[in-house]
Amino acid sequence: MYNVTFYENKALIMSKLTTTVPSENENIQIKGRKGTVVKVDRINEKHVHVHIQLEKVVKKSAILEPNKKRK
Repeated sequence: MYNVTFYENKALIMSKLTTTVPSENENIQIKGRKGTVVKVDRINEKHVHVHIQLEKVVKKSAILEPNKKRK
């Protein structure tokens, strides 16, 4: 069992106790967001720090017709 800690830009995302350690350039999904593993640091035999790069979330804006007034 490994204690895997996920980081994005030095910010803690999540810690997880698991039997497998993700490898570099692996696609991963954390908290419903897709990302890739950038770097894996083994601290000791049980602790692993995984640095990830999550995809940017693009918010869709509402398309308003110019003829309509807002209520």
